[in-house]
Amino acid sequence: MSPAAARPPRAWWARPVLDLARELIGATLSCAGSAGVIVETEAYHDTEAACHAHIGLTRRTHVLFGPPGTAYVYRSYGIHALFNVVAEAEGVGAAVLVRALRPVAGLEAMGARRGRVGPRELCSGPGKLTQALGIELPDNGADLTRPGRIEIRPTATGPDQDAVVAAPRIGIIKAAELPWRFCLRGSPWLSRPVPVAPR
Repeated sequence: MSPAAARPPRAWWARPVLDLARELIGATLSCAGSAGVIVETEAYHDTEAACHAHIGLTRRTHVLFGPPGTAYVYRSYGIHALFNVVAEAEGVGAAVLVRALRPVAGLEAMGARRGRVGPRELCSGPGKLTQALGIELPDNGADLTRPGRIEIRPTATGPDQDAVVAAPRIGIIKAAELPWRFCLRGSPWLSRPVPVAPR
């Protein structure tokens, strides 16, 4: 594993959401004594219909328009908490969804939270990884630039961009054609394999 950088300042998160989604591949996400390396992300922006912020500023979406480096956690289909990080300048509704991790620490605690599943199933999906790490709705709005329960530390050198592959987002209907899903090429820990382009 590449050496971790320091906790990123606010300005590190205030970049275009597509750039941040790529940059987070290889970063380490930790919470409640467990941690994993991010191997899959998706970008969302208020200019496209799949983003919650597309409808504008509401009681639910206000976090998306807030300071970059803020956690946006919401309940999907009334079941799973999904973890996102707000990107771009304050006032722009954009965030990166963390979709999958390679577990690296606290696997016993992850297993206790997830139940009787194998290592491959601990964090191979956005709802699985939040359950494994103990991330829940009260973490919505957490400031990731300050010490707290949740921490993201990128690698000191950033990801090898040749190892990051882009593909269409999954599990959505609107704007599904956008290639805004980013994955670590060849990783066995992805939520779903990346489609192979026809030759």
